[in-house]
Amino acid sequence: MAEKTAPARAVAERKRHTILMVSDFFYPNFGGVESHIYCLSQCLISLGHKVVIMTHSYGNRSGVRYMSNGLKVYYIPWRPFFLQNTLPTFYLTLPIMRNIFIRERISVVHGHQAFSTLCHEAIMHARTMGYNVVFTDHSLYGFADIGSIHMNKVLQFTVADVNHAICVSHTSKENTVLRSGLPPEKVFVIPNAVDAAMFNPAPKRLNCDEIVIVVISRLVYRKGADLLVEVIPEVCNLFPNVRFIIGGDGPKRLRLEEMREKHSLQDRVSMLGAVPHAQVRSVLISGHIFLNSSLTEAFCIAILEAACCGLLTVSTRVGGVPEVLPDDMVVLAEPVPSDMVLAIKKAIDRLPSIDPHAMHLRIKNLYSWHDVARRTEIVYDRGRRCSDENLLQRLSRYLNCGAWAGKLFCIVMIIDFLFWQFLQWWQPSEEIEVVPDLMRAGCRRGGTMPGGNVEKGRAQSDSLG
Repeated sequence: MAEKTAPARAVAERKRHTILMVSDFFYPNFGGVESHIYCLSQCLISLGHKVVIMTHSYGNRSGVRYMSNGLKVYYIPWRPFFLQNTLPTFYLTLPIMRNIFIRERISVVHGHQAFSTLCHEAIMHARTMGYNVVFTDHSLYGFADIGSIHMNKVLQFTVADVNHAICVSHTSKENTVLRSGLPPEKVFVIPNAVDAAMFNPAPKRLNCDEIVIVVISRLVYRKGADLLVEVIPEVCNLFPNVRFIIGGDGPKRLRLEEMREKHSLQDRVSMLGAVPHAQVRSVLISGHIFLNSSLTEAFCIAILEAACCGLLTVSTRVGGVPEVLPDDMVVLAEPVPSDMVLAIKKAIDRLPSIDPHAMHLRIKNLYSWHDVARRTEIVYDRGRRCSDENLLQRLSRYLNCGAWAGKLFCIVMIIDFLFWQFLQWWQPSEEIEVVPDLMRAGCRRGGTMPGGNVEKGRAQSDSLG
């Protein structure tokens, strides 16, 4: 038999992980978290790992489905309750999650997004069962309002016993450490990335006689939609050759339409509504400048995609945004209308010196999902080296969460442990059928970034109970 090649030997020597990605946010819903989970999963598969995703059902999409390269998705029969989140149940998800953990022979449970109920419950159950757990925080939260105080306490409980955490920027890491009380040495910074093959610049450079400013965002308060209402009329008044294209939908869309009517800007402000992710590139390459007006961002994949398409970015200086792009690719401004207008003027003056294709190549070299996957793999490997601990050792971490909250968290975990022991007696692990890994060989050969259809094949009827 021929001797193995060096890459083949490297894959063989590296310990293979079976990873369960868990979040309430996944396809067919579109957003930064959904794209992150999908692209990271595909690249981990290309490294030789097995990846399974668990999320809640979307409409009639329930059961098991397969995506490109054998990526398996469990749409468990839980309905969204609020903002695509399932209703918190604490213990009702344990039987179905235990079933999936055992059937798929999971070795790492990776939860995404602090606002995801499924993520919190999966982390809790996985630690009860002794699994290696990693948590990725994709957003920034405050400390003063009631919602943030509640969310921060929930996060403190959830991550008290995780092996490691990942944040998408250094600002996000500082925010997560302060909110959760995690030791900084357990938190890693791994930025998001962009699929450069999907976001190419326009073949021909656009004429600058008419300047087109593109906005693609959810039209909500957090994304600065109210700021756009004040900035757009002022820019249109100062620059007669400027036109806006706004893609996205949300509760603030009505305010933008009212602004357009009030200032008679129907011919200069185009409202596209929700833009499918597959069509984002075609919208981006129709413009010269990308405008991001977010009031809070941990990273902002949108400005990365815009820069990859060769657009000069104007963005608010918030959160982790200043860490994303080099200074010559972005003009930053404070989140106030006057400063935003001044930043747009600077960007218009800088346009003649912008080379979209050179910008695309720089972004392609700076950000890669394959690099994100390799760095995430290192975090998984470190988690494997963590020593196993019994329940009493783990409870000490929850006690440190507060005088009263710590005791409450300990009670929650003790009940979860007893429920797990009951399930072990009621349906022993040996009686749960293990899923054969039929896709392994094909997945390791596939190993390319997805660029075409996200979903492959029809829904599969597969029992979850």
